[in-house]
Amino acid sequence: MLPAFAQFRVEVSGVGLTQLPIALAPFKGEAGSPQKISAIVQADLERSGQFRGVDASGQSLDETSRPDLTLWRQRTADSLVVGSVNRLADGRFDVRFRLWDVVRGQDLGGESYTVPQADLRLAAHRIADYVYEKLTGEKGIFSTRIAYITKGGTRHTLWVADADGENAQAALASPEPIISPRWSPSGTQLAYVSFESRKPVVYVHNVASGQRRLVANFKGNNSAPAWAPDGGTLAVTLSRDGGSQIFTIPSSGGEPRRLTQSSSIDTEPTYSADGSSIYFVSDRGGAPQIYKMGANGGNPTRVTFSGTYNISPAISGDGRWLAYISRVGGGFKLHVMELATGNVQAITDTTADERPSFAPNSKLIVYATRLQGREALMTTTLDGKIKARLAGQAGDIREPDWGPFQKQ
Repeated sequence: MLPAFAQFRVEVSGVGLTQLPIALAPFKGEAGSPQKISAIVQADLERSGQFRGVDASGQSLDETSRPDLTLWRQRTADSLVVGSVNRLADGRFDVRFRLWDVVRGQDLGGESYTVPQADLRLAAHRIADYVYEKLTGEKGIFSTRIAYITKGGTRHTLWVADADGENAQAALASPEPIISPRWSPSGTQLAYVSFESRKPVVYVHNVASGQRRLVANFKGNNSAPAWAPDGGTLAVTLSRDGGSQIFTIPSSGGEPRRLTQSSSIDTEPTYSADGSSIYFVSDRGGAPQIYKMGANGGNPTRVTFSGTYNISPAISGDGRWLAYISRVGGGFKLHVMELATGNVQAITDTTADERPSFAPNSKLIVYATRLQGREALMTTTLDGKIKARLAGQAGDIREPDWGPFQKQ
């Protein structure tokens, strides 16, 4: 069991230009709850880069209270969340909340959830989603999930965790490497590469049942799976014809179809948000750069021109941004390109960044890096101004992938 106060480990660094000041009053009954709901909600909102917490100590309120909004205006809060947590006779918890617009004096509504103890954190993430959407007009991503890999000793583990890194569940453990986990568009399956048969093969794994199927086990290497947005197709890198080339294959398995025809290494495919094109890495120009081609192949065009070594492309769900890793002076740094203009910005000051993945609302990126000599899972805003370290399992943390919005 993780300690109940694990959620206070969120370390947010940096200051955004316009953060909305919000007060999270301690929820009534929270002291007797295994999870401090208000603290989880506040940590979620602060990690998004859009909110700044305001001191709410000394106040006892719940969702039925009519708060003294003058007091909250004096505390410089623009909005206020109040609520309660009650344990029911059957052991479940009743969680309720209300959101107030302090400036306009408006009640912005609320919701209630009846959940087992194991889902208290999920209830808190849903509250954060509600608040985020009401106050920014965009969908929140706090109840989504991330997948990542750890290596501890000779043990490799694929984890599925909440978007804050907490509540991690092991989906697969193996003495051989597991790499390249990718969420299906439905959020119900993970594709990944496993070396358990002593060579890389691609599996698709049902997260709820733990059942999996072998999708690509051809001669040579089978690697780098990427889902098409319709969920029916995977792009993969296969070396079955000699050399690493990009193929598509039905996600249920079947005969692959070759897309690239080069004598170079073509790998790390990823689909554009609308499914019309595939971005990938190729050294056809002499060093690894990112290219783009149609989803059915065709003549690729080069996308990255700054830097001599660019890998690990990720495309935002809104189609506006390309995140990737660029080698800079011997280090590896996360970069973000605005696709419409080609403008590129390095957004970290670390030098061992790897595997960026966008949140489904395109507002945050999760990536792995080294901080103070230790592996870390981080999120960052697209401008690099607000970063947060996520909770992660012990060991060498690698290759995070951010799942889609959850179906309620």
